Amino acid sequence: MKREELLGIRYKKSENFSEWFSEVVEKCGLADIRYPVQGFIVHRPWSFFVIRKIIQAFEEELEKRGHEVALFPLVIPEENLVKEEEHTGFKPQVFFITEAGERKLSRRLALRPTSETAIYPMFSLWIQSYTDLPLKIYQSVTVYRYEHVTRPFIRGREFIFIEAHDAFREHEDALKQIREDMEISREVITNKLAIPFIYFKRPHWDKFKGAEDTYAADTIMPDGRSLQIASTHDLGQRFSKAFDIKFVDRNGEWKYVWQTCYGPGVWRIFAALVSIHGDDKGLIYPFEFSPIQVVIIPIFYSEDEKEKVLRKCSNIARKLKEFRVKIDDSEKTPGEKFNHWEMLGVPFRLEIGINEVDGNFVTVFRRDNFSKIKVEDDKLVESILALSKEMLENLRRRAEEVFRSMISEAHSKEELLKLMNEKRGFIRVNFCNEEECARKLKEETNGLEVKGTLADKVEEPSGKCVWCGKKAKAVVYLAKSY
Repeated sequence: MKREELLGIRYKKSENFSEWFSEVVEKCGLADIRYPVQGFIVHRPWSFFVIRKIIQAFEEELEKRGHEVALFPLVIPEENLVKEEEHTGFKPQVFFITEAGERKLSRRLALRPTSETAIYPMFSLWIQSYTDLPLKIYQSVTVYRYEHVTRPFIRGREFIFIEAHDAFREHEDALKQIREDMEISREVITNKLAIPFIYFKRPHWDKFKGAEDTYAADTIMPDGRSLQIASTHDLGQRFSKAFDIKFVDRNGEWKYVWQTCYGPGVWRIFAALVSIHGDDKGLIYPFEFSPIQVVIIPIFYSEDEKEKVLRKCSNIARKLKEFRVKIDDSEKTPGEKFNHWEMLGVPFRLEIGINEVDGNFVTVFRRDNFSKIKVEDDKLVESILALSKEMLENLRRRAEEVFRSMISEAHSKEELLKLMNEKRGFIRVNFCNEEECARKLKEETNGLEVKGTLADKVEEPSGKCVWCGKKAKAVVYLAKSY
């Protein structure tokens, strides 16, 4: 075992989250940032298995709700980007291909920063009649943006993304899809991954450039900064008019479709999973998503004990065949093994020594709360299933308690400035909802941003704007962001 691994995670999450996160990424084998192109990382098995599971969870929910999977080309003609430039604003971040072999290309090809420009020209060919609607397509891909500042799983130049693009006859159908997108986010992010968040309706100056409205899911990282982990957009008819996506209705009249697009940020969801549930020992993975769900540690002090203990370990592994199980029969000491698998966040550790052999039980250790219980051999499968549900609920409850503690309220500028320095997370305030006031607030507070109003609840403002003193027009939430 390497010396740095023996030292474990040196930084405390509550004291220096940035260094804690960097250590976890490196020591838990989540990514290797030494790839010789800045901003591009190697996804190592202990992260990519989980990321793939997250993708699968979203894909299942999308398909349950009528989406079909597709795959569109990575390269996009520059003229498509130009046609859409007024709607997206991604062009300054685009990577372009200009040569193929030794030949200069006659036109530049972009690596997709997102896929509207790849998908919507095809929609204009596929959609001709009202019978072609609704059209609901998704793809799970990597996208490319030239970000100036990068951080593994939080901001990169190549990152993993799911995008769903839908077209409808009526605007009400599109709005219904927006609500459905929010339900998908809650089902996967909160119900399965135990990550709390709030869906905000972004202010008009911070919405996706091509959208009528943008709705974004923001969670709070341990340092108090907000992290956007999903978004869904009401595109109205902006893109259908730009790309001539029309259909003939029942009356024979040509009409433009109404569109939405939905993007769960898989990378950032994984970053939130690592950060919110992890502790000073390392990762804590939910049972369903962990690469190894149960690790079996044999403990023996003689050759006679070794034979009996290893035999039982093999029998128990076969008994747990429906789970992802590993027997750690390496030459490390039991203590080293305990520390290693705790750092990697494996949900359950089974300790098997001669007492467990003679007593027909195993000792089960839970990574989330460090508890140990004795479970009879023939009740082990049902116990693991029950404990995994308890663990998920405990992670959810614990995360939500921290999340709620990071939401505060300010009724004056003085109170806002005081809270900003004393507390972390969201600050709920009455606001004038003017872009210029939001800009000044951000400048004068070194980054405090208007995240928006609640997407699923109307909160009536009262009194004056907390910053400029004008009449309040909305209740908004402020935070510093990644």
